[in-house]
Amino acid sequence: MAEAPWPPGVGRHVLQSVDSTNALALRLAPDLAAPAWFLGLTQTSGRGRRGRPWVSPLGNFYATLLTHPQGSAQTIALRSFAIALALRDAFEILTGAPEIFALKWPNDVLLNGQKVAGILLESNGAGGRITHLAIGVGVNLLAAPDAALLEPGALRAVSLFDETGIKVAPETFLDHLAPAYAHWEDLLITQGFAPLRAAWLSHAARLGENITARTGNAAWAGRFETIDLHGNLMLRTEHELRAIPAADVFF
Repeated sequence: MAEAPWPPGVGRHVLQSVDSTNALALRLAPDLAAPAWFLGLTQTSGRGRRGRPWVSPLGNFYATLLTHPQGSAQTIALRSFAIALALRDAFEILTGAPEIFALKWPNDVLLNGQKVAGILLESNGAGGRITHLAIGVGVNLLAAPDAALLEPGALRAVSLFDETGIKVAPETFLDHLAPAYAHWEDLLITQGFAPLRAAWLSHAARLGENITARTGNAAWAGRFETIDLHGNLMLRTEHELRAIPAADVFF
């Protein structure tokens, strides 16, 4: 798999420091007619899912793609699978070792079974319609956060450099990620979710194994059967096959 050229018509902005690439992209969204990537070499207020802080040392990757998507909120949310697949493609090109990477539902990439990248989708809109979508990506290229900062029971975080010895500059990673994402988004738009679902499942971590899915006030344990046509986690519990639209997954 070779690196593709930068996608035409997509902006590329590299900033020395930002508060949060997602926050910046959404602030600028009303003035942007075309999609654009924003890469911050450092972040002062990075965040992950559910508002959790995202530690942002120099040398890691913090970027957001700002788009103006069409379609329902449910369809737009499927871009989390497109960016996960794109991340894995970029890692494969840069390392030549596809077997060490896996995808963890709903939005993490694993390296040797531990977390190396996370995804955060945020949006703006009005009247029930999404007008701006920020697809945020954080990758531990050079360093991983201290285990004491992680949620109890969460997977250990690792860095690409520590696990493989490969050092990649954030700008280089962006130049691999952007065209990879453009490929998967084009498939989503032209062919629907089916090809992305098949590709994602072929790289899914712990598929067919027992996992636990937790929301703020509930938890379910069971066998990870598949993801459905809407991207929901399908969990075979003791009593039923349950579709779970959003949760944190623990192995």
